[in-house]
Amino acid sequence: MNRKNMPLILMLVAGAVTSIFTFIRQFTILQKLIALLVVLVIFYALGSTLRWVLDTFDKQNEKAVLDEGEVIEKEGNQEEESEDENEE
Repeated sequence: MNRKNMPLILMLVAGAVTSIFTFIRQFTILQKLIALLVVLVIFYALGSTLRWVLDTFDKQNEKAVLDEGEVIEKEGNQEEESEDENEE
């Protein structure tokens, strides 16, 4: 799954909510800009961390699937070998 834009989308949504909130509460321009900067940095970091965690889980799942496939192949080969020995 493509998660390249997840941190950016999360950051922009949080920024939009912050902008609306500060507008309704009638913050000064300086307060609005500081609040927006802090929110954008925090949510970009959270989005990047979330993307990294999800990518790590995907890699572990892919590795587990590959490992299970190898185990099945090995078990299948052992069954064939035991059948060959029984025939002799």
